[in-house]
Amino acid sequence: MENLSLSFTSGLRRTKATFLSAAPQICRSVLSIASGLALLLITASSVLAQTHGATTGTTGHRPGGEANLILPDLSRVSFFNGSVDGHTLLLVGLGVCALGLLFGLWIYMQLKNMPVHRSMREISELIYTTCKTYLTTQGKFILVLWVFIGLIVAVYFGALAQSVNAATGAVEQGFPPLKVAIILLFSLVGIAGSYGVAWFGIRVNTFANSRTAFASLEGRPYPIYAIPLKAGMSIGMMLISVELLIMLCILLFIPLDYAGPCFIGFAIGESL
Repeated sequence: MENLSLSFTSGLRRTKATFLSAAPQICRSVLSIASGLALLLITASSVLAQTHGATTGTTGHRPGGEANLILPDLSRVSFFNGSVDGHTLLLVGLGVCALGLLFGLWIYMQLKNMPVHRSMREISELIYTTCKTYLTTQGKFILVLWVFIGLIVAVYFGALAQSVNAATGAVEQGFPPLKVAIILLFSLVGIAGSYGVAWFGIRVNTFANSRTAFASLEGRPYPIYAIPLKAGMSIGMMLISVELLIMLCILLFIPLDYAGPCFIGFAIGESL
């Protein structure tokens, strides 16, 4: 049993060293992809805003910031020489998000079914039980924090921020109560998305730790590198897919003049 514990500790150390050596390259790749997606979204937003301005004939500054954003009709924007409109293209994006979720679950099942020594599995389950206690406590704290932040959000958007009356076009002080409620509601949606991915990530990592340590006993370097990499891909794909799925649902299924408050609330919740 002592030899097994020493081997388990040695395996964890080798796994950590391998992961740390690969971490900079992984981070650079993720940052490159994120930068490309951000540039694409900024470009698409500019094109849609220009199209909307040209269609409605409105220009100039619109008060209220992102919460007062009114999206253009996506079905009137076409891509690929007019063969597909923006709404249909984003519907295809929902399918891509679904594939990303399935990929994350597939890797999850692979890691769960990998061979592992009973003692190593017991240690990883003990770690996961401790993490569950932490996540439960953290969730309660975030909800308490949300109450205080929600009060600030309600006061700011309800009384201080400028908004534009949809009927008259006049600038008013404070948003309608319904939009303030939507901001608060979608902040909870953002919290739920972030919290769920965090829970999934801890579960995947505890699987990967014990499976990597057991694989290291064979003395082959590839599994020690591949198992943590799979765990990282699973968590990253799940995170991106969940966030994009929520944002696409806002773009596709929420009324255009309510999308801005939804995005603001979602961003507030994600930041918590």
